[in-house]
Amino acid sequence: MTTTGTPSGSSVTGRRPFGGVLVPALTPFKADGGVDQAAFLDFCRWLLDQGANGLAVFGTTSEANSLSLAERMALLELLIDNKIPARTLMPGTGACSVPEAVQLTKAAVSAGAGGVLVLPPFYYKNVPEDGVFAYYAELIERVGKGGLRLYLYHIPQMSGVAITPAVIARLLAAYGPVIAGLKDSSGNWENTERLLREFPDLAIFPGSESFLLASLRAGGAGCISATANFQVNRIRKLIDTPDGEARDRLNERVGRLRAAFEKVPLIPALKAAISNRFGRDSWRILRPPLRELSDGQRRELTDALAALDEAG
Repeated sequence: MTTTGTPSGSSVTGRRPFGGVLVPALTPFKADGGVDQAAFLDFCRWLLDQGANGLAVFGTTSEANSLSLAERMALLELLIDNKIPARTLMPGTGACSVPEAVQLTKAAVSAGAGGVLVLPPFYYKNVPEDGVFAYYAELIERVGKGGLRLYLYHIPQMSGVAITPAVIARLLAAYGPVIAGLKDSSGNWENTERLLREFPDLAIFPGSESFLLASLRAGGAGCISATANFQVNRIRKLIDTPDGEARDRLNERVGRLRAAFEKVPLIPALKAAISNRFGRDSWRILRPPLRELSDGQRRELTDALAALDEAG
């Protein structure tokens, strides 16, 4: 099957309220370590202006698990109060603690968010599939099914907990359209392809634009990618361009830029690049345990990006 991409609006109807490119927006910090709310709001606006279909705030790239529950709640309120369309938001609401996940998920649903992206509980490892199902089931039951659209977040190399096809099938059988989709950040195309084949009604997003075009052609919904923070406009153009040579060339360039970022630590690299783009040194600040790029890594990234710009 060949597709020219998902609808270009911020959301789509039916079981798939999201499609296109969603950005796990970086979180800026002040010199004292606090969240720079003004810079965060400006950045989210800029991402939408650049063509983002949605914002997957509080994702891995957002350093979400270095944020407190109160900080995430405050940032969600900030976006809503400042007229960022709630339907464009897919906040990450997963937590090891069910009560914290419930509190943040309820806040997102009450605000009218288009969906929530939920990690499995990630501290205890080697838990049975029944335990993973029980976590999501308890979250759904406590939040309530009305208005909840839940996207499962599969990133086993970070969480240490897999969301298997058996768990997905069981959740779908129990909760139907409440389970709206899945972000597959495994980095394994065979896994993404299997999910697209076995769950065609779900909105499935690879976690890298490297798999975007293949995913779209197999029925995928788009992508939720860290490097969309830097090249969201180009990814959006790739999605909206019909199949053909122009799309293939654009896909190659998008992939090369992704590869350049992956040669150095990804989140520090993105923050360094955004700092350069906006001329604001504070964007480089990360919360421990993450650290800024070394001088050598920064030069490597700068040279790689300059070479890509020169190549066109």
